[in-house]
This record gives sequence, structure tokens and C-alpha cells, in this order.
Amino acid sequence: MPELAELESGGSYDGLDLSAYDFGERDLADIKLTGCTLTDGQLSAVMLQGARFVECRFTRCRFAHADLREAVFVRCNFADPDSHSGVQIAFSQLDQARFEACDLSFADIERTSAWSVTFKETNLRGARFHRADFARTLSAKTVHTSAAFQRCNLELCDLSDAGLRGCDLSGSSLREADLTDADLEGADLSKCDLFQAVTDGAKLAGADLRGAQVSGLDLLALGSRDGMKVTLSQQQDLLSALGLDIYAD
Repeated sequence: MPELAELESGGSYDGLDLSAYDFGERDLADIKLTGCTLTDGQLSAVMLQGARFVECRFTRCRFAHADLREAVFVRCNFADPDSHSGVQIAFSQLDQARFEACDLSFADIERTSAWSVTFKETNLRGARFHRADFARTLSAKTVHTSAAFQRCNLELCDLSDAGLRGCDLSGSSLREADLTDADLEGADLSKCDLFQAVTDGAKLAGADLRGAQVSGLDLLALGSRDGMKVTLSQQQDLLSALGLDIYAD
């Protein structure tokens, strides 16, 4: 096993147990780690921009003030099945980071910049996004919001107050997720499962809900709904949620 000093920016390493390493304030941009493990890691102010992680395991780890811009995680596991806890990412940068087929269940992502982050086929069950920022200010009058949660498990996820206007959540399960006051105007929610999701105050104007499970979605409790896209087959569920009795012609 190499010493910590041998871990270098741009280096490639396989099968290491990194639990004893001090990653604090290390510059490891563009590093490539495959099949590595890290337990109880405190990654404070570490530079991991452009890093690539494949089939790595992070158990009870915390990233604080970390630079994870453009980092890629493929088939990585961040969950601890024993304590039912997940990774903590706070005051960090996740801009343009990508997670594919990862387990981020019970992750706590707090006060972190996450513009254009992508989660694809990733387990985010019970994850919490508290004041995560998916927007980038381009000028005094232009703010661009970008994020993708494609075919993800977002059951029991806390996305309350999240700003996800125009973002892609297609094919994801949002069962029992907290979407209170979330801004999802113009978002792609096609084929999502919204069964028992908490949507009080959620803004869904212009959102695409075609093919979504909308049973129980209370249109009157939404913050906005004009221009929502639904199919004829969904109208019965939506009208029933308003307390109307639907009869055949």
C-alpha cells in the first residue's frame, strides 16, 4: 500500500484501504480510484475536481468545504447498512459532478453548490437536500437552474424548498418524498411515481407529468399548476383527489 504522500493529483490507484489517510486540504484533482474503501473519513477542504471513482465504498464519511466539481462516481456505495446513515456533504461544491448507479441512501447534502449535478439510476432513498443550490447566476437578471435525477430512487427524500425549475427527474420514484414548497415549474416529471409525496405549496406550473403516478396529488394544495402536462388517463386520479365522484358517460 502506498504512503499518503504518494497519492498525487492525476494518479491512478486500485484496491486501496484509505481509512488511515488524512485527506484534509489535499490537492488530488483528477485522481482515479478504483475499488478503494474509506471508513470514517473526514475529507475537509480536499480538492477532488475532475476525480473519478469506480466501485469505491465510503462508509460514514463526511465531505466539508470539499471541491468535487466535475467528479464522477460510478457504482460507488456511500451508505452504512448497520447505522442506516449516509454520507455527509456540507458547504461543498458538486457543480457538474456525476453519480451513476451509486448508493447514496440517507445522504445529507447541506448548503452545497450542485449546479448541473447528475444522478443517474442512483439510490437516494431518504436523502436530505438542505439548502442545496442547483442554480448559477449568469448575470444580474439571468439565473440558470440545472440538475438531473434520471430514473433514481428518491423515496422518502427531503427536497422541500428545493429550486429545481426546469430540471429532469424523469422516471424517478418520489414515493413519500417531501416536496413541500419545492420549485418544479417546467420540470420533467414524466413517468415519476408521486404516490403519497408531500406536495403542499410545490410549484408545478408547466411541469410534464405525463405517465406519472399522480394518485392523491391535491391540485388545490399546489403553489402553482398552470400549464401542467397530463394525459387523459390521469385526469380521474387528479379529479378524485379533489373529492369529485367520477362516473362513466
